[in-house]
Amino acid sequence: MAKAKVGAAGIEYIQGALKRPKKENGHNHGNYLIATHRTAATTSKDCQRLYSFDADRYKRSTPVSTHELDIRIRFVTVRAMVQARKEDPTKITADQAAFLAQKDLASGRKTMNAYLWYVCGQEYDSQNG
Repeated sequence: MAKAKVGAAGIEYIQGALKRPKKENGHNHGNYLIATHRTAATTSKDCQRLYSFDADRYKRSTPVSTHELDIRIRFVTVRAMVQARKEDPTKITADQAAFLAQKDLASGRKTMNAYLWYVCGQEYDSQNG
């Protein structure tokens, strides 16, 4: 969904999907209409752009590879491990202490969630080589 900022003189900018294709009977009708608004500092006055894409723009052109399937399986498994670890009362105290010990290191994870994803990801990788 698009968002717009309206000022005293009218619309200042529009950002997001203005139009999406409508899917009927297994195929798409119409196209995508996307508006972007650059917020980074620049000397250019052109900060608003509008793009139009075909309805099949985001349709995959190649089959899913085994490597991609492995990545998807790893993500789902690690996500479940993180959720289980968050809810396990026997690990909460130890995880909090370990998180605080590594948080201020240069390579430390800055949030508890990121730390648990790292730990569970390492555990998954060691189990599945």
